[in-house]
Amino acid sequence: MSEKLFTVSSSPHIKSKDSVNTIMRDVVIALMPALIAGVIYLGIGALVVTIACVVSCVVFEYLFQKITKRPITIKDLSAVVTGILLAYNLPPTAPIWICVIGSAVSIIVVKCFFGGIGQNIVNPALLGRAFLLSAYPGHMTEWTLNGVSTATPLAIAKYGGGSMPSIADAFLGNVGGCVGEISALALLIGFAYLLYRKVITFHIPVAYIGTTLILTLILGFIGRDSFTVNQAIIEMFSGGLMIGAIFMATDYTTSPMTKKGQVIFGVCCGILTTVIRIFGGYAEGVSYSILIMNLFVPIIDKYVKPRAFGEVK
Repeated sequence: MSEKLFTVSSSPHIKSKDSVNTIMRDVVIALMPALIAGVIYLGIGALVVTIACVVSCVVFEYLFQKITKRPITIKDLSAVVTGILLAYNLPPTAPIWICVIGSAVSIIVVKCFFGGIGQNIVNPALLGRAFLLSAYPGHMTEWTLNGVSTATPLAIAKYGGGSMPSIADAFLGNVGGCVGEISALALLIGFAYLLYRKVITFHIPVAYIGTTLILTLILGFIGRDSFTVNQAIIEMFSGGLMIGAIFMATDYTTSPMTKKGQVIFGVCCGILTTVIRIFGGYAEGVSYSILIMNLFVPIIDKYVKPRAFGEVK
């Protein structure tokens, strides 16, 4: 008679119907409005880039796990989410080979080399984008709108050379930019869905976006010429702020565990983003801000701990 060994842990024993697959499925659903807006305003290239990144991420994860004889986990949809987020941080004109290289860095280097899902120390899609921006800046800064070359609102605010779009255009997505970042409305719809499904909480997105808006209003009059309140609102809706705050800063693995820690994380991301945007040499600061703060998450978790159940002062 064979003996079965069971792992016994101390109480409390908490069960949940949620799994990696169901959470990732909800994230994919929440990301779909942004893809629809990207295709409407940026053209079919937005869809091509997204498909290329998703397929590449899934294939790279499968091949790595197959070669290293690890369990195949592509059914949990985490590679699909990474592929979508990577694509949403690329211009719609990005060549297929750019998508493949970015996917390889995101999946193999950032995710698989560190042990797979739940082990990576920074957001895979963001580091993949940061690598591509450093290695191929020409391909990563080609912006189009309805097939016509254009500048992003952040680039106009930073370097001039055009007129800022209206608040309505920036909110709806009728501006130049990356595939999934242009429509604040579509991203907020996804945010509402994730809140309804209780996949994420509001703490990081609200702290991040709120801090960026407030600091932009304060520092914009110092670091920008002819700065207005409307410009601050447009900058809030533009660039990667919305998608970064809602979908990437809230990544379970690379964000703090406590609500207080999440607020601290969001505020610090907002401070870094605003400083980079206004005083740095680069028009966008979301990617680097989140990546930097990902490295501080262990410190935040160490010093911001929840009160033990039953503890008395």
